[in-house]
Amino acid sequence: MNFNKIFRFGITLSAFLQLATAAPALAHGKEKHGKSKTEKTEQTKSTDLTQDTAQTAKQPAQEQTVAPDEHAAHLQDPSTVHATPDDFPNKHPLIVHFPIVLLLVAAAVALCNIFFLRRELDWVVTIGTLIGFVTAFVATKYAHPHTTGLTEHAQLVLDQHDLYADWTVYLGGFGLVAQLLSQFLFKGRRWAVLVAALVLTGAAYAVAMAGHYGAQLVHIEGVGPQGRYLETEHHH
Repeated sequence: MNFNKIFRFGITLSAFLQLATAAPALAHGKEKHGKSKTEKTEQTKSTDLTQDTAQTAKQPAQEQTVAPDEHAAHLQDPSTVHATPDDFPNKHPLIVHFPIVLLLVAAAVALCNIFFLRRELDWVVTIGTLIGFVTAFVATKYAHPHTTGLTEHAQLVLDQHDLYADWTVYLGGFGLVAQLLSQFLFKGRRWAVLVAALVLTGAAYAVAMAGHYGAQLVHIEGVGPQGRYLETEHHH
């Protein structure tokens, strides 16, 4: 008897759950509200995509093809992966990373050497500063790209980049002189090491700021990639 009651209760509960599950579907009937909403969403996305494609097609030819022919010749050979120096619109990006790294490292080592006064660290600072200054001078004075057609905002960024690049050369040169005097004339006295370290710290700050504005020019303003906004003739 108890088994029959349990069996009947199970059947009743099962039927109730089936009706509860089917109720939402029955309530919609044949209106298909969900499907209609989905179709409207897909239609809106399709319309937006069509409009974006049309706007892209109306862009000037200069925006779609920005690489000068003389700098894109290597693209004709798909097997060529390693670009040669002649493939670059300008030699500036091939040189400018040396002063960025070396002047920062030289300044950091010089600051540490204030406490250690090690001759080995003196040589690291001297060699790093020498190479950093020379490459900064070449990148600024001889491999600096000529630009054309810049926006007003991009020109402001370029002016700041050039300002800090010049200060990198000035402070790098002063830092090199101070380091040579400290190492060879004053024989690594602490006050001389301190003076050289302070000047090199200024050079490191200047090159870091020049690198920041240079990265902003390339990655935000779009100056340089595939020769965009660069003159094809290299006067430096």
